[in-house]
Amino acid sequence: MVRFLKEMNEVFSMKFHYKILIIFFVVLFLAGCRKNFVLSDKQQILFQYEHIDYSSGYTHEGFYIDDEGSIMTYTNPEGWNFHNKDHSIDENLISENISRCTISENKIGKEELARYSSYINNIASSKITALKGASADAGSTLYICYEFVEDIGMYKGSLIKMEGGQKRENLNFYSKKVSLWLRDINNTLLKE
Repeated sequence: MVRFLKEMNEVFSMKFHYKILIIFFVVLFLAGCRKNFVLSDKQQILFQYEHIDYSSGYTHEGFYIDDEGSIMTYTNPEGWNFHNKDHSIDENLISENISRCTISENKIGKEELARYSSYINNIASSKITALKGASADAGSTLYICYEFVEDIGMYKGSLIKMEGGQKRENLNFYSKKVSLWLRDINNTLLKE
């Protein structure tokens, strides 16, 4: 009887270990297959940095970053199509704006671009702080990321950060990281 109990204990122990191993591998598999944010194949523009200043004349400058990592700069472009109040813009208007840009010699690497573009979905689904400040002399700098909505041909913009005379920022954890990244890119472009 003792021998039978020992054998039964070993069988149950092995079954328990197998169940634990199976559960472990299922969890590991699911964690490894976590769905990453995927951009639309038709999305051309991912990010925009834009500065507008009226303090000493009119200045409107900035850049777009496209899906290939190209940085397309603009300075006081004529006939510029601005995004609407919620930072969205029609794909045809974006195409017109791109035609008014100059492609920088600098380019974002694929891994770096993939890392920062993976934050877009999180930023787009986060809240933004209330508007603060009202100094018109300080100008305004906007950091925006885009999601392309194919059904309506629209780039849905999400504000990452607004600084200058008026301030707002996205409350997502990644927004600070992305805005600092875009600011660093702008600083690099200024040195060209």
